[in-house]
Amino acid sequence: MARKPYEKLPSNPAELEPLTKAAILLLAVGPDEAAGVLRSLPNESVEEVTRELASLGRVPPPLSAAVVEEFYHLSIASRNASEGSLEYAKMVLQNSLDPKMAERVLQQIQTQVQKTPFSFLQRAESENLLTFIQDEHPQTIALIICHLPHHKAAEILVGLPMQKQVEVIKRMANMEQTNPEVIREVERGLESRLSNMLLQSMEKAGGVETVAEILNLADRATEKSIMEGLEAEDPDLVEQIRRLMFVFEDILLVNDKGIQAVLKEVENEELSLALKTASTELQQKIFTNMSERASSLIKEDMEYMGPVRVSDVEAAQQRIVDIVRRLEEAGEVIIQGRGGDTELVV
Repeated sequence: MARKPYEKLPSNPAELEPLTKAAILLLAVGPDEAAGVLRSLPNESVEEVTRELASLGRVPPPLSAAVVEEFYHLSIASRNASEGSLEYAKMVLQNSLDPKMAERVLQQIQTQVQKTPFSFLQRAESENLLTFIQDEHPQTIALIICHLPHHKAAEILVGLPMQKQVEVIKRMANMEQTNPEVIREVERGLESRLSNMLLQSMEKAGGVETVAEILNLADRATEKSIMEGLEAEDPDLVEQIRRLMFVFEDILLVNDKGIQAVLKEVENEELSLALKTASTELQQKIFTNMSERASSLIKEDMEYMGPVRVSDVEAAQQRIVDIVRRLEEAGEVIIQGRGGDTELVV
């Protein structure tokens, strides 16, 4: 039975619908990873899980942790089903050879296929791995790097601060045979911390804000496809998401040519009001895209404006944001990080 929007979630994860579990998982992994997941899903699935995420409400930490744990075990089971392993090889040998012969062959190959230390890190992207280990002690980093493929080790090393690079290299150069138990202890500690990082801050709420944050990190094509799918069913929800996806201060991300296009459609009085609470950085960006005379007039208006209602300022800012969004749709404005850099043709 489909869950009603904002209906209280059950405490037992077994009572959750698969769609609700998917939404909770996206919430747990954070907007960066969630955006990557959405890009790989069919449009229909993206629309369904986004709608569910928008109406999720508060997710109790134990429930969120249980959903993540279930996903983890399913992933491990799926991976084991499609990957070879020592256990699988043992089963094949025992079923095909005399038991004594099978044991002898297994002993010969066992030392060659032992688990590589820090194997749980080797599949991570270098950028994510760097974020995870960069605050570790140089000795720990050196130990990890020694067990990574050379190309990945080089990428990690390049990303470290210069002083830490030197420290890590010195320790790698002087590293002798390391006690296997020490390696296992370090490995267990890192794996535990990685698990804790995944499960931390579980008390999050879904809702429109979360959806907007995720879509802000998705590429432009994915965002457009999702919004068009949702608009047919719930145009009010789409409008709420749009207003949260791009706020007035984000105009800092608009290219200069785009800002100039926006300013052509904004009255001086409204611009003066909107800039009243804007950051100095944003004000400067706006002024540098105006003539000296026009910027002087705006600054003068702001200086002699006097007290104004916050609601009036926010309304003026929202009207300008709406202009930015409309011009972006028309291709007249490029917003950094929204896929515009990949759409340019020279």
